[in-house]
Amino acid sequence: MRCREIEAQNVTVGDMATFDPRLYGARWAENYDEWHAGMLDDEGAVEALAKLADGGPVLEFGVGTGRLAVPLAERGLDVVGVDISADMLAKLREKSSAVTVVEDSMTTVRLSREFDLVFVGFSSIFVLGTQREQVDLFRNAARHLRSGGRFALETWVTTARPNDGGRSPLNVTKIEPDRVTMVAAVNDPVTGLHRGMWMTFEPDGVKFFPIDGRNVTHHEMDLMAELAGLELESRCADWKGTPFDKDAKLHVSIYRKP
Repeated sequence: MRCREIEAQNVTVGDMATFDPRLYGARWAENYDEWHAGMLDDEGAVEALAKLADGGPVLEFGVGTGRLAVPLAERGLDVVGVDISADMLAKLREKSSAVTVVEDSMTTVRLSREFDLVFVGFSSIFVLGTQREQVDLFRNAARHLRSGGRFALETWVTTARPNDGGRSPLNVTKIEPDRVTMVAAVNDPVTGLHRGMWMTFEPDGVKFFPIDGRNVTHHEMDLMAELAGLELESRCADWKGTPFDKDAKLHVSIYRKP
């Protein structure tokens, strides 16, 4: 029996490997806050993260426009935010100067200090395009944690094999007087890679907002954490502590550094 041969380098779908992660920030920064307003439980997340930090310093990987970092800093916490997108960080700086920002990759950045809490907000781990990068993210989080510190992540619940045949339908998500927003995606069940596109149709033309990367299940994240020397402390279905069960759409996973 002949099986599919796997080459030594990372497996890609189409030209996925050519996707520049900075493109996400360049396209999304202007509309990110508007489009995500009310979509997520920001207040619940900030409350839970503040409790986890317990007054200690906080590091956010993929800080973006500061949706969570800014209100944490406004509570008096010492917050550092890392993002690869200069456009996203520019939006954050417009909101507040209380967050220390670092333009760098969350998988390779090196800061000369340790934190009580490192966290990754809503599904930002999915923007990384390879399993190796996602493992590096866990290792980098562990590297920046003090002993007893915690690494928190929030993501959609994903399965190892999507049940949509690999392609989602083209959906209309919003209709406004002068704008229609649509979204579609392609998922590869072999590699876990996804390629999505949001599109807005306006009087002056069509705009495209890509979002690419690799899906990762919570089971796989647990193994990544183990490789990084972290232990799963808790997993809930949201930031408010709702029990995680088969019907959960989200998960908030907390890992601890011994």
